[in-house]
Amino acid sequence: MKRQTAHLSESLSRRLNSYALAAGAAGVSLLALAQPTEAKIIYTKTYKLRPWLLDVNNDGIADFKFRFYSNTITSTTSKGTEHIAVLSALEASGGRNYIVGSNDRVYVSALPPGVSVRSAIHLQGLMAATQFRFGSRKINYFGPWVNVKNRYLGLKFAISGKYHFGWARLKVRIRAKHTYWALTGYAYETVPNKPIITGKTNGPDVITLQDPSLGHLARGASAIPAWRGSVTTK
Repeated sequence: MKRQTAHLSESLSRRLNSYALAAGAAGVSLLALAQPTEAKIIYTKTYKLRPWLLDVNNDGIADFKFRFYSNTITSTTSKGTEHIAVLSALEASGGRNYIVGSNDRVYVSALPPGVSVRSAIHLQGLMAATQFRFGSRKINYFGPWVNVKNRYLGLKFAISGKYHFGWARLKVRIRAKHTYWALTGYAYETVPNKPIITGKTNGPDVITLQDPSLGHLARGASAIPAWRGSVTTK
């Protein structure tokens, strides 16, 4: 059976062309959003109370970790009982990643916003500590992260063998026997060895991601495209 060629009216042709252009533009937009590596800074919005692991580039592999130690000790010399609590931040890659720290390599630096992260060292990672002696009102606090808000870890970590700088924003509350910390956002520079400014979350060179769900993290890197569709550019 011979097929007949249908002739479209001019108005219908214009509508179909506009639909095609709109679909093409949407496809380009989705493609751009699906490849945030073209941006300079990838910022992830989050709020995690007492996080234990930090995956800066959201590839399903932890880059850094938090460690909390708490213990009650009875001293035989002073015949007293005291409680000690220690919060630390450490790299989690087997020695490849680094954290900005103090010159004595004891404390993790609690950086304010607006600081350029351009170097980092490998250190023990003490953030904050408290010493509370029972029967006494005296409480000793140690470290730059004691009761702070919107302070930043300066980070240096490897992606495919190349180093990138990043930051993680936290707040810490430490009171005698109770310690709380929350991760409120993190970011990294996609250009290797390029410094990053702590707290920068706006600008044409920033892409904002929503924190991946626990399900996505459990599935690993294969799940990343599924949630990157929700990114927004700033």
